[in-house]
Amino acid sequence: MAVATVDETNKACLDACAECQQACEACAYTCCVNDGEMAQCARLCLDCAAICALCVTLLARGSQWAAQVCRLCAEICEACAAECERFDVEACQVCAQACRRCAEQCRTMAAA
Repeated sequence: MAVATVDETNKACLDACAECQQACEACAYTCCVNDGEMAQCARLCLDCAAICALCVTLLARGSQWAAQVCRLCAEICEACAAECERFDVEACQVCAQACRRCAEQCRTMAAA
């Protein structure tokens, strides 16, 4: 069975999406154990983690839909980053940084 390789542009995006997914899951958990003020942050983090996971899957298999999904992922990552940046919580700040990197990589991949 042949093993497909991911080209470098897609690899950088795949890695950024995987990192962002993990950061969003951690941030969502942190938001859930805090007060209700962070509920919207938790919701956005969960949405962002889900779209990042989809990007990883589509990029890994070389799907024709990867670029379109990555464009949407970039938008969701930007919204998630903006929400996370509102809170002085380490998990939120880490998540915001990961989201910004992911958005940048997704835009680069989608434009290629």
